Amino acid sequence: MSQGAVNYSPYLHFQREAWAKLKDDQLLHVLGNDIDSLRALNEPLTEEEIIQIYLPLSRLLTFYIKATEELYAVTDKFLHASITKVPFIIGIAGSVAVGKSTTARVLKRLLSLWPGHPKVELVTTDGFLYPNRVLEQKGLLNRKGFSESYNTRKLIRFLADLKSGKPKVSAPVYSHLYYDVMEGEEHWIERPDIIIFEGINVLQAADSSLKKGGMQGKFSSVFVSDFFDFSIYVDAEVSHIERWYVERFETLKKTAFKDPTSYFHRFAKLSPEESKAMAKEIWHEINEPNLVENILPTRNRATLILKKGPDHFVEEVWLRKL
Repeated sequence: MSQGAVNYSPYLHFQREAWAKLKDDQLLHVLGNDIDSLRALNEPLTEEEIIQIYLPLSRLLTFYIKATEELYAVTDKFLHASITKVPFIIGIAGSVAVGKSTTARVLKRLLSLWPGHPKVELVTTDGFLYPNRVLEQKGLLNRKGFSESYNTRKLIRFLADLKSGKPKVSAPVYSHLYYDVMEGEEHWIERPDIIIFEGINVLQAADSSLKKGGMQGKFSSVFVSDFFDFSIYVDAEVSHIERWYVERFETLKKTAFKDPTSYFHRFAKLSPEESKAMAKEIWHEINEPNLVENILPTRNRATLILKKGPDHFVEEVWLRKL
């Protein structure tokens, strides 16, 4: 018998064509005209992408959700106790500009269309960033997006409240226009069936700040992902993501940056050459190091990986084996 290395992967690998065959035609019929509204998002998104990638994914998620509900029911029966129903939490991770927000918004809509029309809420980690004034005090404004720029204790507390069955919880609100947390504003969430929690850092470990302020011994060894029932990592080659980031920067320069109240209004008058140079500088100084050092190493913690090609469309789906 050969003594060679054993090739093993914890994932089942699906090429796009094989994955597309797992869609549900019944939901496709229900979706109808909603496909056009789903396509009206910022990232490239075609009807084919929705049908071949996201419909099968939403179908798979409904199986996981149903199985989790059944587990709660049998546990309740076994313990002769009434267990509070808690939301099914889906984490979505990946780099800046890779398309996490589009994935989250499409899944939110699709999951809400399944039988029973579950109540689906979308929360991003952006609101859990420290406000800019705090980042400036800490000398972290140029580290925005790195793990130390988040109020991790607040983030963990939010997820813990959800999973403890609290009927009503609030998440902080972030404005991309002002590039800051909107202090005093809250997004209230009341008895959701499903929570989609999206952000670059959702699969990273909790940091040492949890050991302070009364959290030691309670959350000091907690991962954000410990609260997830299912997690998705949106993946692509670093060179592709850099190009998408530069292209998105140029698009924003022509749109959102033109608003005089925008934090980035000063970039609106840059020439195409200056805009490209600025985007590349931000990418190489902030976003790429964060991706390579902190985000990419968490990829294999995900339940499912969507691997995109150079055209921004998913070419492979990797599903973790049970």
